Amino acid sequence: LSRIQKISRELPPSALSAAARQDRREWRHRLNTRSVTYAKKMSVVGFDLGFQSCYVAVARGGGIETVANEYSDRCTPSFVSFGQRNRLIGAAAKSQVVTNCQNTVQGFKRFHGRAFADPYVQSAKSNLVYNLAQMSSGVTGIKVMYMEEERVFSIEQVTGMLLTKLKETAESALKKPVADCVISVPSFFTDAERSSVMDAAQIAGLNCLRLMNDTTAVTLAYGIYKQDLPAPEEKPRIVVFVDVGHSGYQVSVCAFNKGKLKILATAFDPELGGKDFDDILVKHFCEEFSKKYKLDARSKPRALVRLYQECEKLKKLMSANSSDLPLGIECFMNDIDVSSKLNRGQFEEMCAGLLAKVEGPLCSVMEQTKMKKEDIYAVEIVGGASRIPAIKERIAKFFGKELNTTLNADEAVARGCALQCAILSPAFKVREFSITDVVPYSISLKWNSAADDGLNDCEVFPKNHAAPFSKVLTFYRKEPFTLDAYYNNLKELPYPNSSIGQFLIQNVVPQESGECAKVKVKVRVNVHGVFSVSNASLVETVKTPEGEEPMETDQTVKEEEVCMFSGDGKQEKKNDQPPQAKKPKVKTKTVELPVQNNLHWQLPTDVLNMFVENEGKMIMQDKLEKERNDAKNNVEEYVYEMRDKLHGILEKFVNEDRDAFSLKLEDTETWLYEEGEDQQKQVYIDKLAELKKMGQPVLDRYMESEIRPKAFEELGRQIQVYMKFIEAYKTKDEQYNHLDELEVTRVEKQVNDAMAWMNNKMNQQNSQDLTLDPVVKVQEIQATAKELYSACNPVVSKPKPKVELPKDEKTENGPVNGHQGTENQSPNPDKTTSAGMEQETAETKLPEMDID
Repeated sequence: LSRIQKISRELPPSALSAAARQDRREWRHRLNTRSVTYAKKMSVVGFDLGFQSCYVAVARGGGIETVANEYSDRCTPSFVSFGQRNRLIGAAAKSQVVTNCQNTVQGFKRFHGRAFADPYVQSAKSNLVYNLAQMSSGVTGIKVMYMEEERVFSIEQVTGMLLTKLKETAESALKKPVADCVISVPSFFTDAERSSVMDAAQIAGLNCLRLMNDTTAVTLAYGIYKQDLPAPEEKPRIVVFVDVGHSGYQVSVCAFNKGKLKILATAFDPELGGKDFDDILVKHFCEEFSKKYKLDARSKPRALVRLYQECEKLKKLMSANSSDLPLGIECFMNDIDVSSKLNRGQFEEMCAGLLAKVEGPLCSVMEQTKMKKEDIYAVEIVGGASRIPAIKERIAKFFGKELNTTLNADEAVARGCALQCAILSPAFKVREFSITDVVPYSISLKWNSAADDGLNDCEVFPKNHAAPFSKVLTFYRKEPFTLDAYYNNLKELPYPNSSIGQFLIQNVVPQESGECAKVKVKVRVNVHGVFSVSNASLVETVKTPEGEEPMETDQTVKEEEVCMFSGDGKQEKKNDQPPQAKKPKVKTKTVELPVQNNLHWQLPTDVLNMFVENEGKMIMQDKLEKERNDAKNNVEEYVYEMRDKLHGILEKFVNEDRDAFSLKLEDTETWLYEEGEDQQKQVYIDKLAELKKMGQPVLDRYMESEIRPKAFEELGRQIQVYMKFIEAYKTKDEQYNHLDELEVTRVEKQVNDAMAWMNNKMNQQNSQDLTLDPVVKVQEIQATAKELYSACNPVVSKPKPKVELPKDEKTENGPVNGHQGTENQSPNPDKTTSAGMEQETAETKLPEMDID
């Protein structure tokens, strides 16, 4: 849609015929109409996909709001639990982490795009209570028991499940379908990891408009609301953002001007986060309990999970208290209770090695930007682990200034993602704000050369290069060739494989003269931070006869050209070319070339489609299981409710079948916890209908006895009103002297019949036993009252007829003694005629006005 609009804008009207201009106007109208319709349906959502917890932010009501889940909590744990019949995701899954620990997965974010043989995966296995497995493609999978069979799910599938839950939370808040979104990723994620997250979004049915770096999202949430930023031509304001999350430590330096932000540098430590402090605490208490109680906590997954939970609580308490704090777990292992204590000083001493790593990324960003500490305007800190006092002290000491907490430490990333989605969306009007990110790792290309020197390479995007960004490279080739993209600095790469992928440029043929053809290759780092070869084209040169003007070449592409490579891989210099004046006149023709991408760990299309289909089946299974559980809960709820009421408010209304009904309720309760523990949905529906067949009559008698007196009271009040009316008519009240006597007589008969019916039914009901069905039901009483109202109200509310004044009284200055007054005489003899014509014209025009 946007491409058609762009082309439509760029074509000048003078270049088109009248018919073409009319067609363009129609197309513009259609496109604008479609854009408005699409904008109304479009959602604006930002997902902070965290290691331990997730947040969902939406744009509505003119602002950004972090929405709560079904538990009224804005934080959704990053947990997925697999059961015999369904999955539990989020808070419900976290509650299963102890009872179903081996089938409840968490902390899977760092496994995106990693092979099972990856050193990080192998080292992380020892701290996991669930099992990892190698998939057929070699990537990491998670082995669980689901639907009573062993299944291996890919990391993309599990993340897709979590995104499905976050999508439901957003849809519940917005009350409309959610598709378009922006998802956060750590700034140190490589192309393989980013592509894996993109695949997970597709599995969840989401259209990810942008994968946004965590720190970039934070800078946007900080800068877009600032009204005092320097003007674009002034010196920018430099702010450092430090994000200490549960699984990683990220630092970025950002330059702000009015209406734009530019990331200058980033640094990170993927092995410094809240979980690393938890690991140290767990290791400490495992050693202590081994010596003190002779217990090996790591031998039992359930005990290890409980210890992790308690250590996390203790870590948070130590952030707020410096005194000794207790740790106690009942029935930890083998029915043995364990206890210990720790204070903040001891904790910081144990974590001295981790805390020493805090300054590394800070020094790195200062070196990359070549700035002094005095140039820093402010230091903003976010992230859950940023609350640890020792971390804050070291960061503040490094910069020599107090840290700012302008943003919500937990929700800043999600809010920034929602803002980016609002900027990309036509549904919201957002203040103009330009965002320039950076490439986290330097990217190079290498290719086989036709010369003897073999491989050649070139750094295409250096570290901290602006992103998104495109470059055009020019090659001279006679045959198809392959470009190999890779990260050229392994030392700074937290990933064992430096290769990004291979790109085969196909259908390359030499020129007619046999010389090398000119091939232009466009490489790009897109909005997701992923490198790709977006397209390639072959430039054919055709000689023209003397005197014929050559075709215009594309100057835009020439401006984008970065470097020229000859067939032997050496850079070609302009002064090696013959003088331009001696060249014959030529015209060029551009032919698009197919590019075959072979990216590492990218899911094939058929596998991705299969995962999408499987996710749909699992969503349907979860829905069916929820309906089954609801049907079972309805039976259980009815049993408890009726059992209590039989000896309470329903006691007077139960006949001699009370004992049989009570026994039926007890049998149903026993059945629910034995044979009925795991039945189909229809079985529970039938069981509930069977119980209601016995219990509903009793409940109906109770409800009738509660509502019946009010219905009789309302009918009696209505009868009294009409009796007062009849009495007033008989006493010749002036208010009713216009009524017909026959009508009043009919009203009187109707009222007397209603009173007799009501008295008769009330007497019969009062003598009726409460255990029997009522003589008269509320519905009949209400019908009688309605019938009485319909018969009597038109007569009672009949208005008096209007009295018309005599004609002689209408004109005080009319003719006297047959003579017309001079004051009323019209000076224009045609006035009467004109007035009559105007009246007639008005009458004829009236239907048209009604139509309008």
